[in-house]
Order: sequence, then structure tokens, then C-alpha cells
Amino acid sequence: MRRSYPDCIMNAKPIRLLVVDDSALARKIITSSLAPFADIEVVGTAVDPYVARDMILELNPDVVTLDIEMPRMDGVTFLKVIMKHRPMPVIIMSSITPAGSVKALEALQAGAVDVMEKPGSPHSAHADGARLAEKIRVAAGARVWARADDGALPARQPARAIGPRGTGLRPIPGRRIILLGASTGGTEALKTLLTSLRGDLPGICIVQHIPAYFSKAFAERLDQICPMEVREAAHLDIVQPGLALIAPGGRHMLLKWRADHYVVELNDGPPVHHQRPSVDIMFDSAVKAGAGPHTVAAVLTGMGADGAAGLLRLRQAGAATAAQNEETCVVFGMPREAVRLGAAQRVLALSNIGAFLEQENLEPIQQIHE
Repeated sequence: MRRSYPDCIMNAKPIRLLVVDDSALARKIITSSLAPFADIEVVGTAVDPYVARDMILELNPDVVTLDIEMPRMDGVTFLKVIMKHRPMPVIIMSSITPAGSVKALEALQAGAVDVMEKPGSPHSAHADGARLAEKIRVAAGARVWARADDGALPARQPARAIGPRGTGLRPIPGRRIILLGASTGGTEALKTLLTSLRGDLPGICIVQHIPAYFSKAFAERLDQICPMEVREAAHLDIVQPGLALIAPGGRHMLLKWRADHYVVELNDGPPVHHQRPSVDIMFDSAVKAGAGPHTVAAVLTGMGADGAAGLLRLRQAGAATAAQNEETCVVFGMPREAVRLGAAQRVLALSNIGAFLEQENLEPIQQIHE
């Protein structure tokens, strides 16, 4: 187990970072952008995975930043080697092209803790450095597990329901809705959860903290393997059974009730908890839309507190609520805060959250008394 995030920031020893990138300019920008942060020490830089392999053995870094496109061996292939033989926290540095986004998501599936777009220029180094420093601190305290698989996508789960992928017809009250929020480690947690669900559940709305441009590739990836349709949300999309909508990176997603259905509205409002999209924004909008008594909501793995206060307001409005437990979280930040506030009626292993969502939607939603 890695040391916890609070331990990392209080520990006198700085977090040891290895930077792996074939671009000399990128290595220089990353290194210089982190210079103001005394709790992070760049102990080395490597031009390719072969050099990085030797430096990992020699320097024993706490965290690695890893470029994807490199000569001799690409970053995703090297990451799979790391996660099989020496699991450690890795942050992927990716271009924001469509191809780069797909590769970044492959890396998350292979075990990377987080992903960040590559620094654009020395002029943006200060802002990029602050964001990267925060991701490094989180990664240093993250749980990582050995991966023996090849990172291939599982087969699509069979549709069992109404909607684009089902043939059954189970009436679902129009007010019913499922809300999910996640951050660090959430892309893989959501994949595990959504592929385990029935396809005949109410509409699902998801806020995952993810860079702009990556959310579309993330939704398309899930759409390949889930029983329900999954897509990146568009402004005024209708929430409907058999459909999961993922908030676009860089945009807040709110719920509104229109006559006999929910729609989602997207906006570019200020970040909340340094995040846009924000889980709290979505949860609070659901309360205002009168969705409370008809909602099942869960906060999954992630750093920080986003979603905890909103989950509490949902619970107070009559929603059934849950938080992922510490043992199955990559980072037990958002769920911990939800538990601390009393927002979560249940604290569940990731493998049990699907059953909770299904049970609460197949039967009338009732308050759960521990």
C-alpha cells in the first residue's frame, strides 16, 4: 500500500519524481514548472523507456510522469511492463489530439493513476506546474495494483433491457435517475461499475474529473463494452432509460426537469473545488430539479471533497446514497469526505455498488437505516 496523501504532504522527505519523455523541451518545461514546489524532487529524466527502466531501478522514484509517443517503445507498452513487474504510480502526459486521448485512456486502463495534457509552452509552465504538482501529490498516495492482463477491452456486456441495446419493456417512472461522481481512479471504477449493471435502469448522469477533449474518447470507450448506450453529454440532451451521459471535460453538467423528463444543461461556470465539471454542481442541480426522492447517487474514488456536500443534500432530500469504500479506492478522498459528512447511507466495495444501484431502482426507493 502506498502512503496516504496526508502523510505525503506532511512527510519531510520530498516526493521523488522521474520524468520520461523523448522531447528535451518537454523534459525541461516539466522540470522547471515543478521547481517552486519543495515537496517534489525531480530525481531524473529519461529519453525513452529503456533508459527509464534502468533509472527506476537505480533511483527508486515515488512517481513517474510518462509520455505516450516515444521511440523504441511507446508509453502504454512500457506502462504495462511497469504495472506487471514493479507497480508504481504513473501519470500519463498526453497530447489533446483524438489519437492521444484514446492512448491516454488505454494507459488508464493499464494502471496509470491519472492523465494530464502535455505542457504547451514555457509560458504556461506556472499554471501547468501547479496542476501537475497536485496530481503528483495525489499519485504518491494512491493505491496501485499489479496488472497481469494486456489491457484489452472486455467484450460488450449483453443488453438486458429497454433502450437502444435492449428488447424488454420494463416501465420506469420518469423521475427516476442515477447520479455518479468520480475523480482519480474513476475511469476504471466507472468501467467496472457500468459493465456490471443491467441495461434496463433509469437514465444515468456521470461527472468524472477528466481533461477537456478526453471525455468524448472515454464515453466512446465505455459505449463499446456497456449494456446501455454511453455518450458524452450535449447541451439539452434528454436523460432516458438505457442511456448514460458523461459530462464533457471542462464543462459543468446540470439537471433540469422539463414537463415529463430531465434534460442536461452544460455551462462554463467557474470551477468548484478546482474542478469543472463538478460533482457538487450536478448533485445540487438534481436537488433543485426535485429529483431527491427519485435519485440513487454514489461517490466513487477520487481526491478532494467534490461531491460530498452535494451527496449530503441529496440524502436530505430523500435520495438513496452510497460511497465507495477505502479498500477499493485508488484515492479515498471524495468518498472519505462523504462519509465524514454523513452523506453516504452505505459504504460499499466497488463490486457491490452495482447491486445497490439496481436494488434501489428495481424497488421503491426507501431510506436505508444502518
